[in-house]
Amino acid sequence: MPTYTLNVNGQNRTVTVSDGGMPLLWVLRDLLNLTGTKYGCGIEVCGACTVLVDGQREHSCVFDVSSAVGKNVVTIEGLSANRSHPAQKAWIDNQVPQCGYCQPGMIMTVAGAMKAGHRGSEIQSEVKNLCVCGTYQRIKQAISSL
Repeated sequence: MPTYTLNVNGQNRTVTVSDGGMPLLWVLRDLLNLTGTKYGCGIEVCGACTVLVDGQREHSCVFDVSSAVGKNVVTIEGLSANRSHPAQKAWIDNQVPQCGYCQPGMIMTVAGAMKAGHRGSEIQSEVKNLCVCGTYQRIKQAISSL
């Protein structure tokens, strides 16, 4: 079985998987116990599985673990040590989550847009994540506050 060393949230982590095509999502959740990244649809539609790979937003449900080797992967757990990232603060200040399931992916999408230098309505147009609870108005308010 192949073994891979990944840099996840600033730490090198070695994993052994049955297949190099295994989605990064399952490596993060099942092998590294980083359960903040969620499974939603498995087809890159909902955004619940969004992580940053070398600063770029990626859907970990379709991103192979072998493709993550040599790259920096950041999950919601590694975005900030104390919820101090501006996107996390905006989510808290605007009381965005209801059930909260989709929120880590949304926050990572916003964080990736911010990292790319995008602001306000530009970020708003990039957030295509789905929220079953329908907190879109609060999501817009949070993004507007950035």
